[in-house]
Amino acid sequence: MRILLVEDDKMIGEAVREHLISGGNAVDWVRNLADAEAAARSVHYAVVLLDLQLPDGSGIDFLKQLRSNQDAAPVIILTARDQISDRIDGLNAGADDYLVKPFNLGELEARINAVSRRSGATPQPIVKMGTLEIDRSSHRVLVDGAPAELTGREWAVLDLLLVRPGAVVPKERIEEALYAFGSEIESNTVEVYVSRLRKKIGKERIKTARGLGYTLEEK
Repeated sequence: MRILLVEDDKMIGEAVREHLISGGNAVDWVRNLADAEAAARSVHYAVVLLDLQLPDGSGIDFLKQLRSNQDAAPVIILTARDQISDRIDGLNAGADDYLVKPFNLGELEARINAVSRRSGATPQPIVKMGTLEIDRSSHRVLVDGAPAELTGREWAVLDLLLVRPGAVVPKERIEEALYAFGSEIESNTVEVYVSRLRKKIGKERIKTARGLGYTLEEK
């Protein structure tokens, strides 16, 4: 899934970002409200991780703006504030969960999965397409009964294609997901990762819609 991390602390931001990427997620990390607002306008996120104390204002204001714009993405507040009143303010503003720093990265990941399931951001965890079986919760892929090991970027591509099997996923959308991993996007980056994915799950399962993007088809 694609996650927006709004956190100005460099150490915490890097640790959270690397942990979530290692789990196959794509993470856009911003450090202030202005960048968070710009990101939210251009991308639909599965989950938002939001610090409250930011250099240019309060995360609560950003949260209220999200909800006023009818953005229903689950929001988990990450903050050093541990007063009950602060938690109540965050939840009343539209937050789905609240985690006080310092926190365990494993617990954060579990909470992300929980709010995603509750909101419907994570669809059916087990997807079966012919002899291809995909467990979206554990990132486990079986091809003809044998496990296929995917990298985080390969999983990001597959996860996008799984949102609407048979529908065209634009190349630009895949580029966005790969860019969120922090690597440079070359003109052929999407083609490279689609090719790698085809080798692992079967060339015939990913069709090219020339000039548009790619579709995932049942074999």
